[in-house]
Amino acid sequence: MPGSTPLKSSFPPVVNGDTRLLICGSLPGERSLAHRQYYAHPQNQFWPLISNVIGRDLVPLPYANRLDALLEARVGLWDVVATARRKGSTDAALADIAPNDLAALAATLPHLRAVAFNGATAFKHGARQLDRSPATLISLPSSSPLHTIGIVAKLPAWLALRDHIAR
Repeated sequence: MPGSTPLKSSFPPVVNGDTRLLICGSLPGERSLAHRQYYAHPQNQFWPLISNVIGRDLVPLPYANRLDALLEARVGLWDVVATARRKGSTDAALADIAPNDLAALAATLPHLRAVAFNGATAFKHGARQLDRSPATLISLPSSSPLHTIGIVAKLPAWLALRDHIAR
């Protein structure tokens, strides 16, 4: 399977010099890759969850405005996987993984307080890169629709991110 499955690549990081919280997924799913947008699948709960965290409804906004609002709230986005082979969108199908250099990115963010991993796979592949970072490492319940617990059950863990972006 890995040899016949196309190589998929993550997006560039969405960060600036004020980023305090970096949220890392694993690798964008098929819909996100097709649209060139983080969390583009309409059933993914990322945008409603992060809206609650920053206190601004991002769901109705155009994608570019969503990213601007995240940066204004001192929240950045990236993925732990730079490239991988995968059929479909499930993290369980990831193969031939090449990681993004999270430690190098974190070193460029002078106000970084925490790195939150959106799901167990992101945490597994990303946390070990940051074991010497002074940033707090957080494992979040995945916003993916494949992670079948409801948004209400996920929300408390996500709301705890507020402490890391407060002024």
